[in-house]
Amino acid sequence: MRLYLASTSPARRALLAQSGIDPVLVSPGVDEDAVAAAERDRIGRELTGPELVSLLAVAKASAVADGLVERADADGAELDGIVFGGDSAFEVDGVLYGKPHDPEVARERWRQMLAAGGGTLWSGHCIVDRRGGPGGAVRAGDEPPVRPVAAVTLGAVAPGGSALVVDGDRVVAVDSAVLTFADDMTPAEIDAYVATGEPLEVAGAFTIDGRAAAFITRIDGAPSAVVGLSLPVLRSMLLRGFGIAWHDLWAQ
Repeated sequence: MRLYLASTSPARRALLAQSGIDPVLVSPGVDEDAVAAAERDRIGRELTGPELVSLLAVAKASAVADGLVERADADGAELDGIVFGGDSAFEVDGVLYGKPHDPEVARERWRQMLAAGGGTLWSGHCIVDRRGGPGGAVRAGDEPPVRPVAAVTLGAVAPGGSALVVDGDRVVAVDSAVLTFADDMTPAEIDAYVATGEPLEVAGAFTIDGRAAAFITRIDGAPSAVVGLSLPVLRSMLLRGFGIAWHDLWAQ
């Protein structure tokens, strides 16, 4: 079964590859800032971490699933498989941090994160079923083996927790992990890390699958969620939403 990854993230692709899955990468072309601003205007307040990452995950998956962007493997054929979109944000003392982009912004975020001692990494996920084309799969009315509790809402996920919602041909989920940073990281180490350029284009200005791993002393939650794709949650989304077994996505 084909998995379309609505992302160009090398880290997400590597996670899937390590799990035996060879995704088709498609850049979703979503203006994340504009999508978030429009939702803030609609609800009249700031978004919570779970709300933000689930919103952007849905936007990315939908852009690919609904044909709003061109696929790298475009050959005239329709989508036929599962589309996944994801997003991440790091929260410290109630403040959400996305990608810093600028070195000085990254340095200041590290100072704030170290002062707080750690924070919560929110990871949003959305799967859209496009087996059999835009109409999704015909499953002969079969019910998935498990259903989530209807009362669970994504916006109310507590740090370290997760939630999953099934909605027709889409499954949306949020996972989180609480991180603790080293209490003896020096200004020189911050400068050296920022100078590598690694933290500039990742949520929270760090990544555990790179040079920052030595600065993180504890992770409460799925380590893969910190990279930007919670593998245990993705597996549950496939199973609960569509009755798809994890090994059905393994490359042959």
